[in-house]
Amino acid sequence: MAVRLAAMADHPELIHVLARAFEDDPILRWVYPSTRVRARYGGEFFRWSLWRCAGQQVTWTTEEHAGAALWTLPGQWAVSLSQLARLVRWTGVGVRWRGPLVMWGLTAVERRHPDDRHLYLAVLGVEPERQGCGIGSALLTPGLELCDRERLPAYLETGKERNLAFYSRHGFQVTGQLRLPAGPPVWLMRREPR
Repeated sequence: MAVRLAAMADHPELIHVLARAFEDDPILRWVYPSTRVRARYGGEFFRWSLWRCAGQQVTWTTEEHAGAALWTLPGQWAVSLSQLARLVRWTGVGVRWRGPLVMWGLTAVERRHPDDRHLYLAVLGVEPERQGCGIGSALLTPGLELCDRERLPAYLETGKERNLAFYSRHGFQVTGQLRLPAGPPVWLMRREPR
């Protein structure tokens, strides 16, 4: 499976791929309970995620855009006020009255984020009909190789219990769990460099 760094020209296709990949994601369903709203604003969230990570040069995809892995470099995982303002501008209408609850829950997740130097896997998604074919592993590999070369741990959060086995096969271990307010659990996972 050939994997390469994603370019800005890949973003339009990757927005749609990631929105489809996360259609059944418990966290995205918690943020946008309505299927119609999730279809519209979930894509906007991934547009924002790709925009936020683009300058760091640690986002990988495949030639046919079967999925993407969006990483952030050490010290660059936290969302700045200007990035948050853009996120609210692009997706806030979809959250509506749930805004305070969503912000409270996501802030709780962010408070558990480790303070040490690490690579953060912000998003990993594969086209649904191509899942289980090794694409996720291929997309994950360049980031993990970078972690090992630079002697950096990797960190992620997931709201899907079935993802735990996948990430465990790649060396991640569960380091904690929390529950979003009136929502699903979130598992925190870390991988030490090899």
